[in-house]
Amino acid sequence: MPFMPVKFNLQKRVKLAQGLWMIYWLSVIVGIILFSLGIFFKIELRKRSEMMDNNESHLVPNLLILVGLLACGLNAFGGKVCHDSLDPIKFAKWKPMLKPFLLLCCGFNALLLLTALLCFLMQFAVYLTLAEGLKNSIKFYKDTDTPGRCFMKRTLDMTQIEFRCCGNNNFRDWFEVQWISNRYLDMSNDLVKDRVLSNVEGKYLMDSVPFSCCNPGSPRPCIQHHLTNNSAHYDYDHRIEELNIWTRGCREALFSYFSSIMNSIGVLIVAAVILESVDMAGLKYLTTALETMDDPENPECESDGWLLEKGVKDTFGDLLTRLKTLGTSNQVVEGGDSPTAAN
Repeated sequence: MPFMPVKFNLQKRVKLAQGLWMIYWLSVIVGIILFSLGIFFKIELRKRSEMMDNNESHLVPNLLILVGLLACGLNAFGGKVCHDSLDPIKFAKWKPMLKPFLLLCCGFNALLLLTALLCFLMQFAVYLTLAEGLKNSIKFYKDTDTPGRCFMKRTLDMTQIEFRCCGNNNFRDWFEVQWISNRYLDMSNDLVKDRVLSNVEGKYLMDSVPFSCCNPGSPRPCIQHHLTNNSAHYDYDHRIEELNIWTRGCREALFSYFSSIMNSIGVLIVAAVILESVDMAGLKYLTTALETMDDPENPECESDGWLLEKGVKDTFGDLLTRLKTLGTSNQVVEGGDSPTAAN
């Protein structure tokens, strides 16, 4: 017995074909959006590649570009089939392609689900890459004369301003590195010399942060030097004072930005999978309804449509039998006697 059978007349077939045509072209628009998001996400990763130590993965945006292009092609084809379905002559040329097309759509849905899964799972890799990349970016902030790192200062400053963040985990990360180049330090000054010599690694460390950490919305002029020295500022206590610098770390800010993009893309892909499933189910109903017409010459006659020709259990049983038969036919029989010619 067919699974989920439905009776169709001419009016129902026309409405189904028209509705499917609209849904297929809606799916084409979704494919264009997925393709555009893949390009956008790839560009964003390229823009922040220095913050990720150039170890970012482009697997997700590349898959998005691929599934976007596939969605456009497959759904445009499905829309054309629906458009021609009510004309017996035009539909006849598409009929042999429908079964492979539906199988291809099943594979495409599996690829969409894999892409959605990667959007959620790859966020942990992005977090680790950001943690290591930002740590190195802060370390190389001062190397404005070193080839390959000349623009690190500008990139990190612009990142802190744009994302309203400071440091890797927080502003205290700047206390642990020398972020002022030696060319701007007066080594003849006793205070500078003492600070360098007092450090085991010979670094000029301060309880200060770059100007890009300053919060322009604070009513108090930016305090970016001697942040932990209460006596250096009037009416100031660093333990209770709401600092007028950004307190959120850039790792958290950037990860929040990328994770929001990936979560949004993942949700959109899940919606695309649902839309593609509706397309496949509708096309199956439409093709079976056209194939089971009692009198193809009479468009007014009734017909039956279904999702599966047999029940779910029988369909899976037949599929397993085919797979077993295929596996058996591909086995190589070893140790058999070779035929000998009769004397």
